[in-house]
Amino acid sequence: MAVVREFTLPDLGEGLTEATIVQWLVEVGEVVAVDQPVVEVETAKAMVEVPCPYGGVVTARYGDEGAEVPVGTPLVTVAVGAAPDDLAEPAPTTGVGSGAANGTATAPEAPAADAAENGSGNVLVGYGTSAAAARRRRIRPADGARPEAGGPQPPTGAETATPAEEAGADRPARATDADSRTVAVISPLVRRMARENDLDLREVTGTGPDGLILRTDVESALRARRERAPQPATAAATAEGTAGATTVAAAPGAAAGVAPTPGEERIPLRGMLGAAAEKFSRSRREIPEATCWVDADATELLAARRAMNVPGAPKVSLLALLARITTAALARFPQLNATVDTRTQEIVRLPAVHLGFAAQTDRGLVVPVVRDAQARTVEDLSAEMARLTETARAGGLSLAELTHGTFTLNNYGVFGVDGSTPIINHPEAAMLGVGRIAAKPWVHEGELAVRQVVQLSLTFDHRVCDGGTAGGFLRFVADCVERPALLLRGL
Repeated sequence: MAVVREFTLPDLGEGLTEATIVQWLVEVGEVVAVDQPVVEVETAKAMVEVPCPYGGVVTARYGDEGAEVPVGTPLVTVAVGAAPDDLAEPAPTTGVGSGAANGTATAPEAPAADAAENGSGNVLVGYGTSAAAARRRRIRPADGARPEAGGPQPPTGAETATPAEEAGADRPARATDADSRTVAVISPLVRRMARENDLDLREVTGTGPDGLILRTDVESALRARRERAPQPATAAATAEGTAGATTVAAAPGAAAGVAPTPGEERIPLRGMLGAAAEKFSRSRREIPEATCWVDADATELLAARRAMNVPGAPKVSLLALLARITTAALARFPQLNATVDTRTQEIVRLPAVHLGFAAQTDRGLVVPVVRDAQARTVEDLSAEMARLTETARAGGLSLAELTHGTFTLNNYGVFGVDGSTPIINHPEAAMLGVGRIAAKPWVHEGELAVRQVVQLSLTFDHRVCDGGTAGGFLRFVADCVERPALLLRGL
């Protein structure tokens, strides 16, 4: 007898709370094996193929391609132990507005059996089938209510799971506001929607169990607010009549009810783009950064690279040479390989250098991380950076390859610019910037000559060190660029 199992979007690690469905890899009615990838999703960090821990026949899919789904939302249901012919009428794939896309679809609850019996337990970080699943509040549908079109129909008399974005807790956490009224909300997605739209959750009536506020409640409240807002012409007239001598000009679409400007293009801050925007903003809010810079003669560095790249030898990139110089500088100035723990108000100096480097891809800027860079040779650094760059452009970097960096090397010279004041890659404490190398007049050995000159900049967290340390670090880097032989002296 077939047992229907529900597979939800697992915890993808690194505090990620949602992902966007990029491509379905299976169809309804298709037989899948244990650990077979069923969907490709895009998180704020990378593209991930999500494997299903159950083997059997896919009976339903939840969410359309392009839909953003929270962690814990149903992805597929699988009839374990069934053959395709056993399912007379497999449930159709969800359509627009159904399934997990709007957070209101219901799905069959998996029987309380040992999950390890049919699952691998090897899905993703924070998600496994070898441990008992967390108990979730379940409610009976109201009389006459049916699941939304596109989702599987539960057996007669069966209970259905609460919307997945609100699942995972027996009771909702309640945040107490200033006037002592409690707000029932447990979903980070709901809180974020309310915060981004300046919506007071105390004014929202929750339709979930025990008055729990769901995403649909927030969407309804925002829709009602838009309907109550004055039309653009009325709003403009009001502003004109009350502003006096001051002209009030709102940005297109800045307020609810304002019509967009014809021809404008709006790009959602989602996925990697949204994550980058949030990280940049947080860095500027939290880190008191300062920048110092210096010009250096890179002629000898280029000559050293040419000498190393002889036929038959491993290729060494200029970025790898700069990475090797960076790790040597961090060995001398460990204050910059650090982070600030704002919770404990402590500077945390880190033992290993996990060196991030900025890489531009079709999907935006990413920062792959070379683990334990301080222990690698320049040839090893070159090979690893080339591998990570190629993987990044293919969209295949894992979370481990994109996280836990301790210092970032930013080669903005590839864009043809000399200098920059980059934003620190939060929660790191510093970033070394490298501009383009260009022929310029330079005083060399007491005479004016044309040399290959580069501008180096260091943006640093002023909480972890003072200007003397930052200047010493940058001067050492510049000295190594001008005289690469310094690296051969055990540095």
